[in-house]
Amino acid sequence: MSEAVVLPESWGGPGGITLHFARTSGGQVLLGGLGALGDGAARAALPLVEVALAGEGSSGASGKRHVDGAAGRRLRYVRHEVDPGQPHDPADPRHLVVHLTDPESRLRVAAHYLLGDPGVPTLRTWAELRAGARAVTVERVSSFVCGGVAGLLGAGSAWERELRVWTARNPWSGEYRFAGAPLGDLGVPDVGMTRFGQTGTKSRAAWTSCGAWPSSEWLPTGWVAGPTGVLAWQIEHNGSWHAELGDRYDDVYLLLSGPASREHQWSVRLEPGESFRTVPATVALAPDREAALGALTRHRRATRRRPHHDHRQLPVVFNDFMNCLMGDPTTERLLPLIEAAAETGAEVFCVDAGWYDEERRGEGPGGVPGWWDGLGAWTPARSRFPGGLAEVTDAIKAAGMVPGLWLEPEVVGVRSPVADALPEAAFFRRGGRRSAEWGRHQLDLRHPAALAHLDSVVDRLVEEFGLGYLKLDYNIDIGAGNESAPHGPGHGLLEHNRAHLRWLDGLLERHPQLTIEGCAAGGMRTDHATLAHVQLQSLTDQQDELLLPPIAAAAPAAVPPEQGAMWAYPRPGHGPEEVAFCMVTAMLGRIQLSGRADLLDAGQRALVAAAVAAYRSYRTLLPQAVPRWPLGLPGWRDNWLALALDTPGTTLLAVWRRAGAPSACVVPLPPGAEEVTTVYPGFPEGEVRLTPGGEGLHVTLPSAPAARLVRVRTAG
Repeated sequence: MSEAVVLPESWGGPGGITLHFARTSGGQVLLGGLGALGDGAARAALPLVEVALAGEGSSGASGKRHVDGAAGRRLRYVRHEVDPGQPHDPADPRHLVVHLTDPESRLRVAAHYLLGDPGVPTLRTWAELRAGARAVTVERVSSFVCGGVAGLLGAGSAWERELRVWTARNPWSGEYRFAGAPLGDLGVPDVGMTRFGQTGTKSRAAWTSCGAWPSSEWLPTGWVAGPTGVLAWQIEHNGSWHAELGDRYDDVYLLLSGPASREHQWSVRLEPGESFRTVPATVALAPDREAALGALTRHRRATRRRPHHDHRQLPVVFNDFMNCLMGDPTTERLLPLIEAAAETGAEVFCVDAGWYDEERRGEGPGGVPGWWDGLGAWTPARSRFPGGLAEVTDAIKAAGMVPGLWLEPEVVGVRSPVADALPEAAFFRRGGRRSAEWGRHQLDLRHPAALAHLDSVVDRLVEEFGLGYLKLDYNIDIGAGNESAPHGPGHGLLEHNRAHLRWLDGLLERHPQLTIEGCAAGGMRTDHATLAHVQLQSLTDQQDELLLPPIAAAAPAAVPPEQGAMWAYPRPGHGPEEVAFCMVTAMLGRIQLSGRADLLDAGQRALVAAAVAAYRSYRTLLPQAVPRWPLGLPGWRDNWLALALDTPGTTLLAVWRRAGAPSACVVPLPPGAEEVTTVYPGFPEGEVRLTPGGEGLHVTLPSAPAARLVRVRTAG
């Protein structure tokens, strides 16, 4: 790194994000905004990092907000460094580090800013803290904080009405429910007090998640839309996180962070010389929603841990759980499913939950099936596989597919012998007692015995059965954290979260041929930290095919299409349009076939095979595609829905009609549409054609439910 003496007033890259700095007479460095500065930017500016230490409160307005903390206001500029983003090209400096110090506590802080690749208007930020001559206890620290958001997005003095905030509720089996509302309606109105010298409302609009399911209530992503632009954000952590927007001196700030004391029982005590690094956060600044979310999509791809063979091939997976065996696999039941899956074109066959359960769905305490609270040893059940599980995996290989298994590695059932075999310190504990949640104990992956157990399990299964696929599930939310003295319990969870990601990396280093599917009761772990370490991610546990389209259509706002695993489970009683509806829902992501494929008739099975064949014809486009929503982001009960994936010269477009919708719909298209062809299904009924002038697609579907996947050739 090359050291500069004076921090410039602005820093950034052409076509990307520009940071504007200000320095007070006392030596404090403030971030005035991103992009062009509004008139009130200087007064709305905030410290580069907001820090709160134990025993200290606010030095500004009191309240629950995470800004105006005493320690953050004391931070003073020391120096800054610029690190070339490409070592071979020193003319491309993308990484700025600003070093700060608190003269009172001697805490040292480094604020990191990393610009996106050329042409991708993103900024990734985090902070590193190091204790100086004396110990400090940190109770909250920002990953990103910036004032001037209203001015940045052209809202001006009408920010309470003109700023519209979009976030996504993420309930189990009803994920990715994006909705927008004016900031004033979210509890941050303009109360008119700034003209009397006050900062504003003292309140905030806040979104937070506490526990090991980072997306169990809200997705850790969202955006703010104003008259002239959109600022999108994501917090890149697989545990607790916090985001807030608030008014400040007639403008608006955005703050993003990992866990904090009040919301998550988190604190970290740093002895002299010890350090802590915050979770990263990324923002994207663009003229409109699609451009901002497209930039985040490109960022997610660029920051995955390693290029995976899976993202070049995007194999079609058959999984035996959903609306199929539902945790009760046996050799007798699996063999006909394997044959049917191969006939429809599946390339991976994954045996899901229950393969280790000798009780054959017998109930344990609390009425749960035996496969729920007896897991942990991960040995195949002889009662299920009289000829051994190898008979099943060999059949999968003989059918030309890759064998896979479901695991829930982070937990041990309360009735499992492993619960007694591992030391107490290998599990989460609170108040000196081992934590239990819904029949499971949580392994603490900071402990070497827990890691050794998982490594031995996976290595044994991969080698014994020649596995090429693992579905790693996680079906409990263990709470705020575990014993971690002298730190808060939330810090124990954070360290476990980070250990889990390191374990995933080690797993793929030892077994590079593996494809890892992430899952947490469907979409309860939809965060970029996880997505950066697995090849694909389960999107939902939803069992009703009529409710899947809004999930499938909205998911690419948070998950790149080549990583979003969506169920396709046609039922034996379905007619041709219903089978096609099921298949189209999965065809702009990762197809996860399921359902009783062995009970489908020849015509139904042929329709599934045709969908898989069509998918193979274009799936290489998905890793470069960016999403667009020509009918708007889907509502849960919308009757017409559409998702477009754009690549140079080609747009793939899925359109769904559900019950109650009129038979025809016009889907807007961007300029340049030249030709449209139906990819799937090839039914003569219905019509898909360009409107005069090519500005829209006229779609007529004869019945509901029905769906079509089309390909639009575009100029350029």
